[in-house]
Formats: sequence, structure tokens, C-alpha cells
Amino acid sequence: MTHKVSGRLALRQVMPLACLSALLTCLASLLWGAGDIGPWQALQVLAGQGSDQARFVVLELRAPRTLIGMVVGMMLACGGALMQVVARNPLAEPGLLGVSAGASFAVAVALLLGMEAAGMHVMVAQSGALMGCLFVMSTVRMSGARQDPVRLVLAGAALSSLLVALTSLALLIDQRAADEIRFWVIGSLAGRSLEALYSSLPSILIALLLTLWLARPLSAMVLGEQVASGLGHHPKRVRKVAILVVALLVGAATALAGPVAFVGLAVPYVARALCGADVRRTLWLCLPLGVTMLLSADVVSRLVVPPSELPLGVLTTLMGAPVLIAVVRARRLPTL
Repeated sequence: MTHKVSGRLALRQVMPLACLSALLTCLASLLWGAGDIGPWQALQVLAGQGSDQARFVVLELRAPRTLIGMVVGMMLACGGALMQVVARNPLAEPGLLGVSAGASFAVAVALLLGMEAAGMHVMVAQSGALMGCLFVMSTVRMSGARQDPVRLVLAGAALSSLLVALTSLALLIDQRAADEIRFWVIGSLAGRSLEALYSSLPSILIALLLTLWLARPLSAMVLGEQVASGLGHHPKRVRKVAILVVALLVGAATALAGPVAFVGLAVPYVARALCGADVRRTLWLCLPLGVTMLLSADVVSRLVVPPSELPLGVLTTLMGAPVLIAVVRARRLPTL
């Protein structure tokens, strides 16, 4: 009871700060980025002033990129949190276990076959993510893998490397689609249009509604499947719906930004450290923290080597790898 009350208090204390950090990173994403427009000129545009060129850069280039980054950060963070609970494994992360790579590989194959519509990208990416999820869940059921999180990560890393290699080979097969396929290898928010976001919105809304439905039974499953069954829930059904939700979230995020690793690992880990292990509190806190991490990485990627940009996945890896090392080096891995 004391832990539950302290968790709620922690969420009330932490959530405003997390939302403030998300707002600040959104502002930074609007102030720095594409085009020869500095922070002061961008601020003038936000105040309703500024030149036509400044308004075009801020409103037509940076604002859509910021909006897409917000959605991708929230989707990856929530997808990672759900996957960790379903797998009962704190190292289960879509980018590490091949789910994002599966989505990228599926889209690369579809591009080779001539697919062009943005809406098709989303559906194909979600289908690839679902296949990756099913592989991961099969791996969890392998003898000993559930009790050994590191083995699960090794299996997922092997699958992810294989899929990335196959996606890279696609570059050699079709030079016409090479530039577009390269996006599905490195991950980036550069040049993404709102059209892609609009195509993803229906599936994202379905996934969020299902997540709200899943929150209570998943909280019960953390106590054990027998306890969850005793409370009137159906663990097998809940697990299947959760896998579908992860595929919808990660597939949509990958369709928007390509494969981006470690957001689904680092954000839930930090959220649990701040507000406790309750699934509902973790999911709520993942929303602003996911925005903060992804947009922070994106802003830094624009500033390190101007006028070029670093791949977004490189920055999220640099930010998330220390968290992975910290979890693995922990004497006792946290249980979910």
C-alpha cells in the first residue's frame, strides 16, 4: 500500500517535469534545424512575425519534423514498455530484438517490388514488425531464454543483424530505389512529410485505445499469470493483443522514421526508476520521456556536423547504450 501511494506521488511529482522537458525539446527542435534560420528568427516566427523565408523554414520544414518526432518517440517508448511486460524481460526492446529491423526489411522488399504509396509503407512495416514480434515471443518460450534476458538479447541481435544485412543487400539489387531503401537502414526524420503521419494515424489511434484496455490486465499479469487469471483476466488473449499493439506502434514508428533503436529500452527503464514498476504509471510517463529522448537526439544530429546531419539511430544508440550496459551489469536484473 505504501509503495502504491508513493508511486502515485512520484508520478504526480515527475510528470510535470517530464512534460516540461518534452515541451523544451519541442521548442529546441523548432529553433534549430534545416535552413539558414537562427533561433532568434525562429522565435519571431513563433510570435507571429518574421520573414517569408523564416516562416517557410520553421512552419513547413521544422514543425512537421518536430510533430513526427513527437509521435515516433511516444510510439517507440510505449511499444518498448509493452514488449518488456509481455516478455517479462527488462531487455526486450523493439530495436534490439529485430522488430524494427523486420519492419524495415519488409518495406525494403516492398519497394523493390515497386510499392510507392505512403499508406502502404505503414501497413507493410506493421506486418514486418508483427513477424518480428512473433519471432521474439517464440524466442522467449525457448528453454531457459525467459530466465536469461541476455540470451534473448543475443538472439534478437542476431535476427536484427541478419535483417539489416538483407536490407542493405537490397541497395545493390535496385539502384533506382537505393536512396529510399537507404532510409530504411539508417533511420532519420529528415525530409519526412505529414502525409506519412496522416497515413499512420488510424492504426496509431487503434493501438492507443487497445493500450488503454491492456493497462489493467497487464498490471495483473506482472503479479503472475495465475493471479491474473484469478482476477478474471485472460493472459493468453492479453498477450496476443499486446503483441498486435506493439506491431502497430513499432511498425508505424518505423514507417515514419526508419529503424531507431534504444528508445524502447531507455525510456521505460528511466520511467520505472522514477515512478515504480506499475505498468500504468510507466506507460503514462513514457509519453513525455519518449518525446524528450527522440527529439533531443534529433536536434543534436542536426548540430554536430552542419550542414549535414548524423543518422538519428546513431544518436539514440549513443544515448541508450549506457542504459543497456547499466541494466546488464546490475547484480540483479529488475523483474517485470
